[in-house]
Amino acid sequence: MAELEKDRLLTLRQEIDRIDTEILRLLSERGRLTQAVAECKEAAGSTQFYHPDREAEILRRVMAENPGPFSAAHVGMIFREIISAGLALEQPLQVAYLGPAGTFSQLAAEKHFGHAACFQPTSNIAEIFRQTDSGATQFGVVPVENSTEGAVNQTLDLMLDYPLQICGEVELRIVHNLVASIPRSAIRRVHVHYQTRAQCRQWLAQNLPTVELCDAPSNAEAAQRAAADPEGAAISTLAAAAHAGLQVLVKGIEDNPENSTRFWVIGKISTRSTGADKTSIVVGGAHRAGSLHALLAPFAAAGISLTRIESRPARSARWQYVFYLDFLGHQQDSGVQDALQILQEQAAFLRVLGSYPKAVY
Repeated sequence: MAELEKDRLLTLRQEIDRIDTEILRLLSERGRLTQAVAECKEAAGSTQFYHPDREAEILRRVMAENPGPFSAAHVGMIFREIISAGLALEQPLQVAYLGPAGTFSQLAAEKHFGHAACFQPTSNIAEIFRQTDSGATQFGVVPVENSTEGAVNQTLDLMLDYPLQICGEVELRIVHNLVASIPRSAIRRVHVHYQTRAQCRQWLAQNLPTVELCDAPSNAEAAQRAAADPEGAAISTLAAAAHAGLQVLVKGIEDNPENSTRFWVIGKISTRSTGADKTSIVVGGAHRAGSLHALLAPFAAAGISLTRIESRPARSARWQYVFYLDFLGHQQDSGVQDALQILQEQAAFLRVLGSYPKAVY
């Protein structure tokens, strides 16, 4: 390397060191302000330290003000971790997710809460609801729909069984990988979660048509079972594969390259309107012609955009259904309030599951 370039490189590194020192000073200053906020909340008798609406506003603001060269999403991730570390100074958050370690649910939980939260793996989705309802954890992260396979019906049903609120959402790009400790030619069994199997149906049929597909309760558990199976492989995340000591044989085997899963953050808190929100409700109409039209008409009249409609059997009566609706807006917004009031008068059953900030990135 030429002497001139060495000198320039040294100067640039010294400038980076200076900026790092300034970033550290500002982070410490922000941390002290966060502690002061916690003291104010405590003095006022507030027991709620986590405010997803405030967090979403911060992330949207810094991403909008980002001058580059970092992408807006990268800036959002950096500030998410700063916020997460600040929350840990106030009160470490306890968050339940579908385990074991390495699942997409864990990745979604970390994306929403940052790595400073305390994450508790559970064996099934119902346990996430039980822990959050009992107060063993403050929040839970549960899958609600996949862009390829649709709704996670267990989550929808459990939302009716527990008095919990949706207070956030996470959108996660889903990448499936074939992992094993043996060569691809030696694979006789593939351990796989049932939804993952559906999302990789075509790839499996074309590339491993004769192998046995063995059900696993999660992608991470699939990796653990493959590690113990001398003729087995798994479809799993990179994190779960590394944790189980497996090699990645083929990356990205999902049939849809845009495959994504949406998660709900559930808890016992409500959020205020941020101007970029969603609301989720479950509603049941009278068992007569035109009842679904009557349930949807208030939203059309108010110009409210529905983003999802899902029907589920009503467990109270045979051949009757309830409808899960997601729409843009917050229940505190005047237009949404009016539509919900009209809906309340027409519906046989209505429950607002929560209003929450839209996923930021």
